[in-house]
Amino acid sequence: METVKNLDKKKLINLFKQFIRFGIVGFINTVLSYLITNGCYYLLHLHEQIANIIAFIITVFVSSILNRKFVFNQNKEQISYLKSLIRLYAAYSVTDVFITALLLFLEERVLGIPHYIATLMNLAITIPINFFLNKFWTYKEKI
Repeated sequence: METVKNLDKKKLINLFKQFIRFGIVGFINTVLSYLITNGCYYLLHLHEQIANIIAFIITVFVSSILNRKFVFNQNKEQISYLKSLIRLYAAYSVTDVFITALLLFLEERVLGIPHYIATLMNLAITIPINFFLNKFWTYKEKI
């Protein structure tokens, strides 16, 4: 009985550590995405959706490299890099392109919220969704 409790506690601790590492990678990508999207929007005067797509393409690629090695400790035997990259783009397409696009439209066009605030607000929705999509689908991990 004691071993089962220790095993469950160990799984929870490992999950927590993994979530922290995911948060670090997410923080790096969030800063990068924020800089890219706002740089494209304010400096290059691109439409907010175009700026969002450019940031998406770059940061998902960066995320795939960091998450594979730093967060989910994937090797070639577990899942191919290309397969995990395709899954990652698909997962992030749902959250970062479709959900964020809808939120940006509502926040900026309907509610009049400035772009730099709207992009920050959206993180509260997309970060948790991304973690679970990555953990249980992109990299196929079990708790």
